[in-house]
Formats: sequence, C-alpha cells, structure tokens
Amino acid sequence: MFSQRILSFARGRAARGLANHNALKSYSLMRAHIHTSVRLLEAETVKVPQMAESISEGTLKQWQKKLGDFVKQDEEVATIETDKIDVSVNAPTAGKITELLANEDDTVTVGQDLFRIEPGEQGEESKPKGDSAEVPRSKEMDETEPKDQQIDKSVGKPPQPTKEAKDEPQPGDRKSEKDGRPKNEPEPKLPKAEAATPPPAVPQAAGSRNETRIKMNRMRLRIAERLKESQNNAASLTTFNEIDMSALMTFRSKHKEEILKKHDVKLGFMGAFARACSLTLREIPAANASIEDGVEGKEIVYRDYVDLSVAVATPKGLVTPVVRNAENLSIIGIEKEITALGKKARDGKLTLEDMAGGTFTISNGGVFGSLFGTPIINLPQAAVLGMHAIKDKPVVVDGQIVVRPIMVVALTYDHRLLDGREAVTFLVRVKEYIEDPSKMLLAE
Repeated sequence: MFSQRILSFARGRAARGLANHNALKSYSLMRAHIHTSVRLLEAETVKVPQMAESISEGTLKQWQKKLGDFVKQDEEVATIETDKIDVSVNAPTAGKITELLANEDDTVTVGQDLFRIEPGEQGEESKPKGDSAEVPRSKEMDETEPKDQQIDKSVGKPPQPTKEAKDEPQPGDRKSEKDGRPKNEPEPKLPKAEAATPPPAVPQAAGSRNETRIKMNRMRLRIAERLKESQNNAASLTTFNEIDMSALMTFRSKHKEEILKKHDVKLGFMGAFARACSLTLREIPAANASIEDGVEGKEIVYRDYVDLSVAVATPKGLVTPVVRNAENLSIIGIEKEITALGKKARDGKLTLEDMAGGTFTISNGGVFGSLFGTPIINLPQAAVLGMHAIKDKPVVVDGQIVVRPIMVVALTYDHRLLDGREAVTFLVRVKEYIEDPSKMLLAE
C-alpha cells in the first residue's frame, strides 16, 4: 500500500514536470516570435524607387536627413538626380534613420538599398533618464533619512585656499625645478630684439589665377547631348522679323490689373505669343510636325493638337515643360499654365510627365536682355520661336519717322520639313496677331 502511494506520487510529479516543461517551451517560443517581430519592425530597408521607364539609375545628390534623425511619414529623406528631373525619396513610415547605405554623389540604381529606418513615433524614442530622474530621487531620499543619518552638505566641500596659500610653492612644481625660481616670481621678459618674428610674407602677384573644377551634373550632360544632337541631325536655318509691340503693350497696361484681380495671374507677353503661335500652327502644320523612325523608314508625323514647350531657365539648366492642348486655351489660360509650370521648375518639382512630348517650343531670351539670337531646335520638333528684348527704335509710319517699341523675333526651323516660304509666312502671321491682338479673337 505504501509503495503504491510512492509510485502515484512519483507519477504525479513527473506529469507536473512535463506540463511545466511544455509550458516553458511554449513561452520561450512565444517570446522568440515576439522578439523576431520587433526586430523586423526595427529594420525596414528603403530602396531606390522606380523613377521612369527610361531611367534606371541616378546620382544621390543630397541626404536631406542625417543618421539618427527622426522623420515623419512621407517626409523627404534623399534626393536623386537624373538626366531629366530630381527624384525625391520619402520615408514610408514615421521613424528614426538607423543606417545610410550610400554616400552623396554615388551612382544608385532602381531597387538598390538606400537607407534603413526604425519605425516608431517621436514620443516613443528612448530618452536618457539618469540625470533627470536621479536628482529628485536623491533629494527625496535626503528628506526621508533619519536625522541622525543625514549628511551636512554644507561641510561637504573643501575649504578654498587663501591667497597666501596659493603663493606658496607646491611640491613637484616642474617650473620651479626647471629654472630654479619660485612659481610666484614673474619670468623675465625677452628684449624686443630677441623676440621671435614671423618670416616675411611672400609677395603675391596681382590678380588670381585659381581654377575650380566641378563635376557636370546629369541634367547638364543630357542638355549638352541633346543640343549637339540637334546641331548634327537637323538642317537648321533661322529667319528674323521685327514686331511693333505698341498695341500689345497698350492692351496689357489696360487689362493687367483687372486680370490679376479676377484670375490671380499676371498678364505678360508670353501668353499672347503662345496664342499667336497656336493659331499659326494650324495654318502651317509642317511647323508642328516631326520626323520620326517608322516601320518603312523615316516618316513625317503631323498633329492636330499643339503642345507648347516653354523654355524655363533654372539653376541647374534649361528645361522645357509642356502646355498641353494650347490650341484650346485662351491667353489667360495659357498664362496660368505657364506660371504654374515655371514655379514647379524653379522649385525643382517638375515631373517627367510635365516635360514629355512637346510639338513646338517658345524661348524668351528677352527677359535676360537678349537683342538677337538663334535658338536651337528641340528635336524631334521642327521649329522654335525666339523672343527678345523690347527696344525703342525709329521706324517709318505713314511717311513719318516715329519711335516705337520693337521686338526682334527669330524662328529656327528644320529645313528638312519646312521651306523658306513657310518659315517666313509663320513669322509674318505671328507679327500680324501681335500688332493687332483683336485678330486673335476673330481667328477660327
């Protein structure tokens, strides 16, 4: 009977031990799973995003954030420069930057690991609590200590040495051992003749001959490539004409305040020239065409729409955002589009869609004071209009010599598509529209 009890007791302990072992094993597995999940959250790798179909790599232009910085969701972390636009890399979630996997000016490819981020809100960051927590704690402990165990802090600091004590030589004073003088004895001053004097400065030649070398950015390289391609492939020719700007300037002065108040856009000359070109391109479709590779060789592509490329100067180079379907827009509508695109260009916010395409280009060098110029064709387009500065000139009107504000306009065209007659006619039609803006209202 006693042996049966011992056997039952042993079996019970073994069963309880097995149960405890299984529970401990399950707990360990659960902790490992939680620990693995936390580690996965702490190490999220952000890759170089897809930029465009034709762009597979770029240059890491600048890190907007440093290692250890906290970023919000969708906040810009880095900027990648391509040959067309700058691409922003944003944080996919809020968190702290834990590792930067590339350096500035490195070439990065689409899909490459760029940086690592530890998800979490800014308030959840661990903060050192040592100093801020210990000071109140020590004060509280002092107040709660028994009186016979409290330490008098007023006698904790050693007494300050007196002036006489400071003047006494201290043992181990190297200076005293070196020159044999007590420390408080002033050092003898050297005569002025024996004082060390700096070497005479080497005379420099007047003027500077320094040179600075910087790496060409991708956009500048692409612009150079495109311009040289245009010179090599297009049969470029430029024709000129003069436009009397009196009527358009009077029209602008009369209506600019009303348009600014009603439409919140400044009325300039670009809108009128863009509208005049859109109307003229209907009459001369070859100026809106292009030569492209087809199935059976070279083909001429004619279009029934006008996508105007407007040249905009930016610190990085010349860009040409596109005003879509300009033939359907009024002067005010074109001005709104040009203003919006110009702001995006200066802020570096242009996208590939903003610059893709374009059937005709307008370049206004007059804003920089250019008097004459021969603009380069933006292939595969057929022509480009160049606007220039307005200058007062003496002209003959009805047999009388008068002074009028004159702008010289230039049309560079591809002679493979346009003949001289069509190119000259194009400028004449634009001249007629600008010198009598009411004709743009009557045009069909």
